[in-house]
Amino acid sequence: MIPDKVPREDVFHAPGGLKKEAHIPSFEKYKDLYMKSIENPDDFWGDIAKDFFWKSKHTGQFLDYNFDVTRGEIFIKCMEGASTNICYNLLDRNVHDKKLGDKVAFYWEGNEPGDDLTVTYRELLLRVCQFANVLKSQGVKKGDRVSIYMPMVIELVVAMLACVRIGAVHSIVFAGFSAESLCERILDSQCSLLITADGFYRGDKLINLKLLADEAMRKCRDKGFPVEKCIMLKHLSKEAEKTHLGSQSPPAKRSCPDLQQEKQTGRVKKTRPVPQVPWNTKVDLCWHTLVCGASDECEPEWCESEDPLFILYTSGSTGKPKGVLHTVSGYMVYTATTFKMVFDHQPDDIYWCTADIGWITGHSYITYGPLANGATSVLFEGLPTYPDVSRMWEIVDKYCVTKFYTAPTAIRLLMKYGSEPVQKYKRKSLKILGTVGEPINPEAWQWYYTVVGEKRCPIVDTFWQTETGGHVLTPLPAATPMKPGSATFPFFGVVPAILNESGEELEGPSEGYLVFKQPWPGVMRTVYGNHQRFETTYFKKFPGYYVTGDGCRRDKDGYYWITGRIDDMLNVSGHLLSTAEVESALLEHEGVTEAAVVARPHPVKGESLYCFVTLTEGVPYNHTLETELKQQVREKIGAIATPDYIQNAPGLPKTRSGKIMRRVLRKIACDERDLGDLSTLADPSVIDHLFQNRCCTTI
Repeated sequence: MIPDKVPREDVFHAPGGLKKEAHIPSFEKYKDLYMKSIENPDDFWGDIAKDFFWKSKHTGQFLDYNFDVTRGEIFIKCMEGASTNICYNLLDRNVHDKKLGDKVAFYWEGNEPGDDLTVTYRELLLRVCQFANVLKSQGVKKGDRVSIYMPMVIELVVAMLACVRIGAVHSIVFAGFSAESLCERILDSQCSLLITADGFYRGDKLINLKLLADEAMRKCRDKGFPVEKCIMLKHLSKEAEKTHLGSQSPPAKRSCPDLQQEKQTGRVKKTRPVPQVPWNTKVDLCWHTLVCGASDECEPEWCESEDPLFILYTSGSTGKPKGVLHTVSGYMVYTATTFKMVFDHQPDDIYWCTADIGWITGHSYITYGPLANGATSVLFEGLPTYPDVSRMWEIVDKYCVTKFYTAPTAIRLLMKYGSEPVQKYKRKSLKILGTVGEPINPEAWQWYYTVVGEKRCPIVDTFWQTETGGHVLTPLPAATPMKPGSATFPFFGVVPAILNESGEELEGPSEGYLVFKQPWPGVMRTVYGNHQRFETTYFKKFPGYYVTGDGCRRDKDGYYWITGRIDDMLNVSGHLLSTAEVESALLEHEGVTEAAVVARPHPVKGESLYCFVTLTEGVPYNHTLETELKQQVREKIGAIATPDYIQNAPGLPKTRSGKIMRRVLRKIACDERDLGDLSTLADPSVIDHLFQNRCCTTI
């Protein structure tokens, strides 16, 4: 499972200085701890759990589970009998027990340079308690679901922690998703309350979030589920109440319903128009008005270990997003431990994860993992290329960032501009670089290592999923020599295997399905409201294993390499999209009778969407139709799913049984003529036509 020795050639080693202070200073130490985590998981995780506050202690096994559908219902249980509150562990414990009240929790960096805010642990605790009381005043109680649809602002963290303080379950929807996507998630989780903002800027682009939220609520009403309340944050024209965050914004001159008249006088220093904000007095509530009258003291709700913590939706191969459910204790322990070990967190670190909190990376490694360790983080609202392509390195120098975690997509994007924008800034504070979201190609890894890290910063190329809760395959900075593009070795408590199509475990160098043989504390517990789907998606194909859906290769040295999705999924800019979901959106256009979507490699985004559409007879294919189809997908799913290429396909390659041969379409999208075995193809003539009418894919 873990090799006795690691290679000494063709790998990159961490600098000696890092090894002296590291939590895991050597490969030998890593291997010893790893074997303990597998052979005696109760002792291993039990020791770690002692670092947290428990209102009541757990009894029996630390982890109990069944991964075999042939032996009954799938379940994972962690620390049964224990009770705690994750917000208490993240904030109260750091403020009162560890005396970190004056330590900075977040440096908030706005979209515009110079627009920033500093929030200490004490200030964050008081603000969370205030908003927890607001939620209670609106009737939110333990177990209720709350939908959050917000930009990357401090109040997003406040909202999610206020939910968990009172035992409510947050369901955060990425603010780049459409009204349709928000509606679908509200309906599935039956959220009683929505929290949103007036709007925000991404670079120069205004996102009118409240309009989208209103459209989502209208769709919910039309489907028989009216959202009772919507709390709106005034982000682009913030009232100047004297909050615990110490905002010095000038006052807005009108109440929330009249925001459309306001000029920007708050956080964003560059004058821009404020979005038109409709207001429904029966539903809409103003965040600032509610908070003004709320107490800043709120006792935490003590929760059982397996009580729900949050629901986060991820694309499913059927086209309907899955509500991944994580629970309190196991997720808390696992995210805190992975953060501490993988980033080798030290008390004086300044950590920056560039992800959005709307994705699992933001949940685990902006909010829960860092705060559980008393870390200081940067929270960034903007884009890596705005107002120029040096923005990220400017921020690194501004806050003296030591640990930096971003996506291969961002690295490839910035690579295009060369080293000069990076080298304008010193970056001397950087100690560890990380990647997340998709496998990083070796060329981007080398650029990141050489140009950004100046060959002195180890790279932790992390593999994990929404479902895993935290890192499962990853290097450890001082312990494991690095191979560019490899996810390296399993994290503590994680037991990977590679299976062939028959479900047989492969030994030594091999390639096949990546699975895991036993749970770790942070793994998902179910698909919200649909446990059968949970079992079918992750456990039915290979009973006894958790099936990731990813292909994997293990090399002669025991390093793991992720080869990509095996099912019908795409990884676009680190975000997983379902081909079925995109196809469904295209088919809603009255001019489309059939659609097939495949992935095509993209030098920046990793993968792009190449769509084949068969039109209704008599419908011409033209630029107008193409624009309509792209807009249709944007409205149904979100801008991130906008097709890169749409090809008119009067006929699609199908088997004699009528199944679309997607592997052939992938070859056509990439203009690869070696199509393999076509013996089952019903009509070979469609192939030539599709090649002749390929989209121009030169980038």
